[in-house]
Amino acid sequence: MSVLIKNGNIVTAAENYVADIFIDGESIQAIGKNLQMQATTTIDATGKYIFPGGIDPHVHLEMPFMGTFSSDTYETGTRAALYGGTTMVIDFILQKQGHSLQSALDEWKGRSDNNCVGDYSFHMAVTDFNEETKKEIKHLVEDIGITSFKTFMAYKGALMIDDRQMIGLMEEVKKQGGLINVHATNGDMIDYLVQKNKEAGNRAPLYHYLSQPEITEAEASERFVDMASYTGCPGYIVHLTCEGALNAVRNATRRNQKIFVETCIQYLILDASLYEKDFEGAKWVMSPPLREKKDQQALWAGINQGLVQVVATDHCPFYWEQKLMGKEDFSKIPNGHPAIENRMELLFSEGVVKNKITLEKFVEVSSTNAAKIFGMFPRKGTIGIGSDADLVIFNPNEKHTLSAKKHHMNVDYSGYEGWDVTGKIKTVILRGKVVIDEGKCLAEKGNGKFIKRSKVSQLI
Repeated sequence: MSVLIKNGNIVTAAENYVADIFIDGESIQAIGKNLQMQATTTIDATGKYIFPGGIDPHVHLEMPFMGTFSSDTYETGTRAALYGGTTMVIDFILQKQGHSLQSALDEWKGRSDNNCVGDYSFHMAVTDFNEETKKEIKHLVEDIGITSFKTFMAYKGALMIDDRQMIGLMEEVKKQGGLINVHATNGDMIDYLVQKNKEAGNRAPLYHYLSQPEITEAEASERFVDMASYTGCPGYIVHLTCEGALNAVRNATRRNQKIFVETCIQYLILDASLYEKDFEGAKWVMSPPLREKKDQQALWAGINQGLVQVVATDHCPFYWEQKLMGKEDFSKIPNGHPAIENRMELLFSEGVVKNKITLEKFVEVSSTNAAKIFGMFPRKGTIGIGSDADLVIFNPNEKHTLSAKKHHMNVDYSGYEGWDVTGKIKTVILRGKVVIDEGKCLAEKGNGKFIKRSKVSQLI
């Protein structure tokens, strides 16, 4: 199969120009003006942008949580991602305490292998770091190509590790050429506030938000930054939401430390007033919770200042019936919301169209930086000769409205119902194959490949 894309406006993190792209097999073979190659398929992209395929490095598909599973499978979730212009996702494997990392990898591969429609990889969440676990890090990095390891500073008794384990893990991960991801919130303080609110009879979704004030995230972020500084381990804070946490990262730059930061599309455009919608607020119960308008301003500024490198989703959908598990108790509402299909269009519409970020910055935070940080660049995350032909053809002027009636995520509501968007994904190409075209998916489950990632050497 070969594809010739004519007259598209190619946008990368560094360039913006009109040219043709010739694809043969799975990779880009030529870029230039008036290319004359004969191709199996020719696409006229006049008047449209061509972006590198989006990379969402924070998703949870078929994730076990609070006695249920997130509702998107590896098939439905990666298909919805493709519809939204995201050609590559990185999911999280959750080690069970008392079990090996390998057993967790086997469990997750049992759900993902031969089921993904788009490309994928994994982070390994370490919930029980000990001498046996320590021995597995090198194998995962060098042989499997899982080079990022997540830690939780919250969810005591299930996922949380203490600072002693964190330091030990950081030292080993640094030695093996990996990266530490962190859920940075103060779990003990949150647990205390949750219990205090419940004892006071405060059971509505609003108290999920009020039990996780900004200080719980700011304090944990500061602590993580200091531990990363001490060990010299590359650190990446997932789903950072607020000004206080961002200032912890800003302060680290004073000592010439580089900490990588991811925020999520919801924290840029939604705010905590949604929790006042009585139980409907459960749609947006996630951890950390939505924050204030001032935090949105800080995050947009952080993107432009280079403090925030990635915009992801933390996609973790649950059916409304599952959310109702917490009808009488906010602490029993499954945490998470659907966004994997909406990220690219919302970021363009709210960011580029409203002049909050440039086109190049859009590509940088939706694709290129994740590829660099997580060891996939330049195979992924850019439009260049020899790179995987992962491309999005995008109409910047087409207006449409987001709705659960139209989305492809396996969930019966939208966190963005009725949201008017400018900019529409028209065609998506994954490794040289047209997988989305004019609203139809042309790829079957099993089309997606596990991407073995390199050691952390491409850090930006």
